[in-house]
Amino acid sequence: MRTPTTAIWTRRAPAALAGAVLAAGVLAACGSGDGGTAAPSSTPDASLGQVTVAEDGVQEVTIQTPDDYVFVPDSFTVAPGRVRLTVESTATQATHNFRFTPGRGPEEIAEEIPLLAAGATETIEFEVAAPGEHPFECSFHVQLGQVGVMTVRG
Repeated sequence: MRTPTTAIWTRRAPAALAGAVLAAGVLAACGSGDGGTAAPSSTPDASLGQVTVAEDGVQEVTIQTPDDYVFVPDSFTVAPGRVRLTVESTATQATHNFRFTPGRGPEEIAEEIPLLAAGATETIEFEVAAPGEHPFECSFHVQLGQVGVMTVRG
């Protein structure tokens, strides 16, 4: 014999199960599928990271650093020679810096941007000769993954 409580549960069980499955599906869709990394809020300029040669023969490249502790793009490739690197802060809050990671590349590059306030733009110029990967970072946020690499082709 069924009690009133058992009868109510028997009628509501399929609805409760369907609701639980639907809720799980909705919650799963909220994830980015990439370990929780948020997508950038806007599409980056396609010219970022593209190396051009100025009239004076110097290679020029521009990267950006927003509030979310990344470089956009986080890699670019140059030929051996003179490089003019511009770092634009598109951040509205965070202060960053830019330096080539000491002791990590095939040659030391001493030029750096010690302080880049939100909204500021700074340019450094330097010479590279050694082919290979020259890691760079925001030393304020390296623990948050704000790193990148400049490759000098051989």
